Amino acid sequence: MKGKEGHSDINKLSIGGLIVTLGIVYGDLGTSPLYTMKAIVLGGAGNFNDLLIYGSLSCIFWTLTLQTTVKYILITLRADNNGEGGIYALFALVRKKSAWAAILTMIGGAALLADGVITPSITVTSAIEGLQIFNAGIPVIPIVLVIFAGLFFIQQFGTKLVGTSFGPIMVIWFLMLGVTGFSQLIHHADILKAVNPVFAVRFLTEYPGGFVLLGAVFLCTTGAEALYSDLGHCGRANIRVSWIFVKLMLLLNYFGQGAWLLMNEAPANDINPFFSIMPGWFVLPGVIISTAAAVIASQALITGSFTLLSEAVSLNFWPKIRILYPTQVKGQVYLPFVNWFLWIICSLVVIFFKKSSNMEAAYGLAITITMIMTTLLLSYYLFQKIGRGYFPLLILIIFLTIEGGFLIANLHKFRYGGWFTLLLASIYFLVMLGFYFGRKIKNRHIKFSNLEEYLPVIKDLSKDKSVPKAATNLVYIIKANNKNQVESKVIYSIFQKQPKRAETYWLLHIDRVDDPYRFDYEFEQIIPGILMRLDFHIGFKVQPKINLYFREALEDLVQSGEINLESSYESLKKHNFTGDFKFILIERIMIRDNKLSNWENFILTLNNIARKISISDIRAFNLDSTNTVVEQVPIIVDQTIPRRINRI
Repeated sequence: MKGKEGHSDINKLSIGGLIVTLGIVYGDLGTSPLYTMKAIVLGGAGNFNDLLIYGSLSCIFWTLTLQTTVKYILITLRADNNGEGGIYALFALVRKKSAWAAILTMIGGAALLADGVITPSITVTSAIEGLQIFNAGIPVIPIVLVIFAGLFFIQQFGTKLVGTSFGPIMVIWFLMLGVTGFSQLIHHADILKAVNPVFAVRFLTEYPGGFVLLGAVFLCTTGAEALYSDLGHCGRANIRVSWIFVKLMLLLNYFGQGAWLLMNEAPANDINPFFSIMPGWFVLPGVIISTAAAVIASQALITGSFTLLSEAVSLNFWPKIRILYPTQVKGQVYLPFVNWFLWIICSLVVIFFKKSSNMEAAYGLAITITMIMTTLLLSYYLFQKIGRGYFPLLILIIFLTIEGGFLIANLHKFRYGGWFTLLLASIYFLVMLGFYFGRKIKNRHIKFSNLEEYLPVIKDLSKDKSVPKAATNLVYIIKANNKNQVESKVIYSIFQKQPKRAETYWLLHIDRVDDPYRFDYEFEQIIPGILMRLDFHIGFKVQPKINLYFREALEDLVQSGEINLESSYESLKKHNFTGDFKFILIERIMIRDNKLSNWENFILTLNNIARKISISDIRAFNLDSTNTVVEQVPIIVDQTIPRRINRI
């Protein structure tokens, strides 16, 4: 079990890798033409003119260039944690994990999870609405709900078979974007003048409400965060090279929609230029391809939510929840609770908002917050890595200015639906805040004992036959990083709660490390044959199957001759039975007598609420419940007693 589980070379480039990248990374970003120009035209419906089209296209071009290409493709993808990306991987890279860095990570992660609810809703609904070109009475909502039911149902079986087709379908999708856009572009080539940033400046300064329309422009880059989050799945080289093709196809389609709008002045508000630029004979195939791309975008967001929360659990930002591995595909996880929760919320979003144009108002605000948090954490990381210099400060100023502008523009959406994603993000944030800092408060009151002081007592207890034997091998899971220490609660459990005699005591320390795929252990005999310590070093991408890893380590140690697991009972020993094991888990309870500040009491209240959705440590560590005992001990906070009771 020693060594690290390798990950694919993030700089490896291949044709197959490029196609897979198109299917995994660009679902959200690649489907933005479905609704971005429609949202811009709808927002400027009262004042439709050339500046609306030229200015908005100029803003789209420079947003994709500065925000997506420069920030994410060129800069952020370099901040990889052994090949892994995303806001939690970025936090793991930060050497000094201060409280404010943790809060930034929580805010960014919560906003990204909230975005994972609205993205499937708006993309699938936008695609199905294309059918209304043929028949305005087509029931869009029931069709979307049926698609969601099927999509979320298949998650439990894994997406290995379906996922293999994602790449080729997205190739067809992007080629369709480019061809349909180019078919309109050649009839109005002057639209290419919109690449001039002067039009963007004029749009923001001269067009009535132009700054507010930045909220609609921002929809073109909402999936940029996925470029970073999926770094570990696809690799930096594949993402960067495929982006050249993706960006070209996106721009062709956006500019093609703009050309069509200028040639068809003041179109009706319910017209989506994305479908309008298609030839009549191609609309039905176009809707089918769009629906497939929308489902892929939804799948990417669902899978991203699973990965994000599994990382949050490993880094102690989220309560322990059930995590399954439905296939042998590396990194693919399934979270039942999250899956069914997303299904219910996405379905309610579709029912509540009814039309994609209404969802556009709720879309973008949360993801802007995630991007700002990434910018702040990235600057902090670069400052630590590079040291004092202009580059981290320049990154901070430029992108905080751009994203700050988008945030202000998106705040206009608050009362029109943005409140929904902020409310959802706030709930996620409070769960993380309570669980992470509640754990910190409890850990602050952990008392450690010097293990050397208790070595003679442990040796005597193991041989004291007047004490009933609790087990041949007694196993404690501990948190003490220092090998010369152990939590006082373990000493309390062995000697005071009820003396527990065992022939061998095992101290298991689980070290969740920042290296995502580290997977090894260390072994030490503190008292030969009596007191052992095993340290498991497990990356935050590795499932903590402690029962399995412990058994594998024991097999190694028996094979090397370092330990003997034969039963100590003579009747069993001669028949080659191995000794029995019992795990002891100790749960620390904060008693009500402790005097804490109002802030600490608030955090612990949130912590208690968050723990309601948490599974037990037995399930989290994959222990055998039949030989595991859970004990409770109080957390004692040292405090001054103002007055002592007197005897009369």
